[in-house]
Amino acid sequence: MTISLHGLTKVFPGGVRALDSLDLDIGEGEFFALLGPSGCGKTTLLRSIAGLETPTSGTVSIGGADVTALPPGRRDVAMVFQDYALFPHMDVTANIAYPLRIQKVPRARREARAAEVAGRLSLSELLGRRPGQLSGGQQQRVALARAIACHPKVFLFDEPLSNLDARLRLEARTFLKRLQDELGVTTVFVTHDQGEALALAHRIAVMDAGRITQVGTPAEIFRRPATTFVASFIGSTPMNLLPGEVAGGALHVAGAVLPAPPGLPDGEEIVYGVRPEYADLSAVPRDDAFPGTVAVLENLGTSTLVTLEGGGEDGDRLVQVVVPEGEDPPVGAAAWAVPRPDRALVYHGDRLVHPA
Repeated sequence: MTISLHGLTKVFPGGVRALDSLDLDIGEGEFFALLGPSGCGKTTLLRSIAGLETPTSGTVSIGGADVTALPPGRRDVAMVFQDYALFPHMDVTANIAYPLRIQKVPRARREARAAEVAGRLSLSELLGRRPGQLSGGQQQRVALARAIACHPKVFLFDEPLSNLDARLRLEARTFLKRLQDELGVTTVFVTHDQGEALALAHRIAVMDAGRITQVGTPAEIFRRPATTFVASFIGSTPMNLLPGEVAGGALHVAGAVLPAPPGLPDGEEIVYGVRPEYADLSAVPRDDAFPGTVAVLENLGTSTLVTLEGGGEDGDRLVQVVVPEGEDPPVGAAAWAVPRPDRALVYHGDRLVHPA
């Protein structure tokens, strides 16, 4: 089922503009992630699709039908909340069957459907337990089973993995991906964890201050972030974003002289971006490298994140490089971070200009 949002705006009392004239189209059967920092508007957007928030202006369409004025129960969507919202006094069977009970499905049929869905999610042995007797991962699966039981046209997930520990979160992520692929139901997934979004989604919308700053596939978002905000937000390690300028047909950035993309005149100020994974460390001076002193080493398991400090006129500048395991430089040593030109990004006025 497709989802279309046009001019969607939500202003809360006091003038807080949570959504600012959003336009967005989500395709049928797509796993779509809403990604952004806390307070960016992603949960408000999800609740507006569900009918739990009434937009100040704009429209919400599901399957080509305008549902902006419809209550949640008439939108044929199922929402899984961050805290799972299970009924503590009901057992697993009753929790899974609750939406069918609201639809006045006969008891025998709804209990049979609950048992069927529970079997698919490895919950059959837990049907008589209450939520307080379940682990976090089991509660999450019960919430998923409840969402699946009524055959919704759209799944809406509001940070459903945030309450799980790291191991369970990875297991649940794999499970969610397989489940969505199997069911083919249009899914909108809210998260502030860019690793989750990159791993799960067919496409991602990165949000900031109530607006969508970029929509694209995980590969597009990671490799070509459209703004410096997206660049700083995406990636397991923060992108190096360094101010510079064009002079003599070259980029002069933090003590390095680098090739300039075409179309930038001398005197233009830019921001040069390169991920720590796409820079190399040199122990000898190079004109095309950022000079510094090794200040911090952070063990990443199979590699090390090296932070270089100072260099050039801006002595408080930091540049980070990822080096392979066993190649850690000594703290205090002089070093040069060498960006890989084919992986470098150039921003002008906060917008990506290279690669075009």
